Amino acid sequence: MTRKAQLMAGNGRYPTPRRHIDLDRPNIFRVYDYYLGGTTNWAIDRFFGDQVLRKSPLMSDIARTNQVFLNRVIRYLVESGVQQFVDVGSGVLTRDNTHQVADALAFDAGREPDVRVVYTAPDPITVAHAEVLLDRDGDPRRHAVVEADLLEPAQLWAQVEDVEILDLNQPVALLLITALQVQQRRDLDGLDLMDSVVQLRERLPAGSYIALSHLTEDAAPADICERLAEVKRMYSTWTDSSLVWRSHEDIARVLAGLELVKPGWTSNWHVDESFSTRSDVAPALPSPTVVWAGLGHKP
Repeated sequence: MTRKAQLMAGNGRYPTPRRHIDLDRPNIFRVYDYYLGGTTNWAIDRFFGDQVLRKSPLMSDIARTNQVFLNRVIRYLVESGVQQFVDVGSGVLTRDNTHQVADALAFDAGREPDVRVVYTAPDPITVAHAEVLLDRDGDPRRHAVVEADLLEPAQLWAQVEDVEILDLNQPVALLLITALQVQQRRDLDGLDLMDSVVQLRERLPAGSYIALSHLTEDAAPADICERLAEVKRMYSTWTDSSLVWRSHEDIARVLAGLELVKPGWTSNWHVDESFSTRSDVAPALPSPTVVWAGLGHKP
């Protein structure tokens, strides 16, 4: 039975997870939810998040700036005619999620929502949280979440296909908002997330897009680099994941061969465009050159 058939039959739970989940550590996705002011987090996540914010308060602003970029890029893509999204490593669904932003655009235009979204998350707890939200305000004909690991791109793509929501012969927007800077502990055996994205890029049909945001130290002031280094140390010590910052050169590799749509920084990406609304105002970062934003179109 396919995932879509399971959902429609009302028994949409996944098989036993393939990987062990350490419940005694903060979870990087729930901590991110806490930075955004969400409620899908545990006491251990909030405690760790508070420790990080004491060292580096900008992490909350970075998270909210990423959210603003996501809102803007969805508006841009929908206005460009994109009707299908794969949100990779979406984390805990909290508010202003991809399907909510896209559906709100349709309602504002006085038409029925028609955008289709498949979320992917690498662990079953995050998937379970997403299922609760989608059960409440999603549409099983258009929205789904799958447990899939970006390090297994062929299997991820197969699982996205298996839910039978997207037509993968038509353009798809692949969203990688902060997904490439999260490194699970089991990833430290030489597997490369960037190579995985290149493989997914090759699977995308013509007319598709890749949108990504990524922390970088290339242009950040020295004091911010010091704070980011401390944040990385804390994540490596206390959570089930590590963080990695990449250079512009490394990030650009996954967009090679694509037509870039005005790349820049998450805090000012297309901020002056007509689709940007007052709710899209990003918090003021101590340096705007911290999180790189990119959108590439596959001709």
